[in-house]
Amino acid sequence: MAAPVHDRTDADPAPARSRLDMLRRRLPRSTFGRHALLVLLGALAVVLVLETTSPFRNSQFATLSYYAIAAAGLTVLTGLNGQISLGHGALMAVGAYTTGLLLGSDGGPPLVVVMVAAAAVTAVVGVVVGAAASRLHGPYLAGATLAFAIAVPGLAIYFDGVLGGEQGMQIDSPQAPGWFGDAIYFLSANEMSSAKYLAYVGWAAVLVVLLLLANLAASRVGRVWRAVRDDEVAAELAGIRPGPVRVLAFTVSAACAGLAGSVLGIVVRLAAPSGFTIVLSLGLLTAVVVGGLGSLPGALLGGALLVFLPPAVTNLGTAAGLDSVAAAQLAPFVYGVVLVLVVLLAPTGVAGIVRRLWHSMGRFGTGNSTRRSR
Repeated sequence: MAAPVHDRTDADPAPARSRLDMLRRRLPRSTFGRHALLVLLGALAVVLVLETTSPFRNSQFATLSYYAIAAAGLTVLTGLNGQISLGHGALMAVGAYTTGLLLGSDGGPPLVVVMVAAAAVTAVVGVVVGAAASRLHGPYLAGATLAFAIAVPGLAIYFDGVLGGEQGMQIDSPQAPGWFGDAIYFLSANEMSSAKYLAYVGWAAVLVVLLLLANLAASRVGRVWRAVRDDEVAAELAGIRPGPVRVLAFTVSAACAGLAGSVLGIVVRLAAPSGFTIVLSLGLLTAVVVGGLGSLPGALLGGALLVFLPPAVTNLGTAAGLDSVAAAQLAPFVYGVVLVLVVLLAPTGVAGIVRRLWHSMGRFGTGNSTRRSR
């Protein structure tokens, strides 16, 4: 029998593929273990980034943290359960004002307790709003949540004696505890600044939320959410009650929005009606669409676009000779163009593009490995 002839005209990706398969086999078998490993790697990346960037970048990453939390909760609601919400900015307001009331002028409870309480209070509000909206679909649900987003900031003006009115409520951001500053100094020999501490707090919340949502999406609850999203009639025939399922999804998403509002309050040090307008809700929904519906990494990408694209476009407009006002108005226009292009050319968002590229690389590697011998 003639010896097999190897085709060397194409690069043989088999060794790389075998190493990749070996790495996959070494990953934890459980879903929670794999997600926990990814979160651990993410925590190392956060420490590396925050310790090698300027205080200004630290403040930007702190801002990104609450956008990422809110977008992650919204992508669960819209991407996995199919509910369109335009009221998540108002839910963030509930979390921010709850944080301001709990912290008070004398510091209040520990920060972790305050953040958990803000998420819990907003979850209760989410149960009420979700129960009212569970019978609505499509544009009717969007309209109902839009009315909620418009009404909630007005409550701060009506109860101005407690919530500060139009001027807003000042929130005293807690300082970094001594042990935390010592630990960071031990890791990087850099001093702990306020912006860096708030960025660490925000990203710790991000990683916890991503771990919980990723495991929830991979569980039976996530499968039920997808079933109701894809075919409500078939889900009912399978014994699933769509109403409670929608309320649960709305409650989980509202809790994430409340936690994001709590982080926003301690980062911005203010909870004011002007910070929770319909523009915030639309921005979050846009971030979810651009990043990729139903994708938690896509929510991070969409949040990063909200934070880093406007100042970059403004700087480019100023460098091109535009005045500061025109350059600032250019940023929303570019963001809208990006949204339209993504909807037209990549409906699955940035995460969908990355996923397709990964699968195409896998098919390419498998196809070439079959041509090693003829």
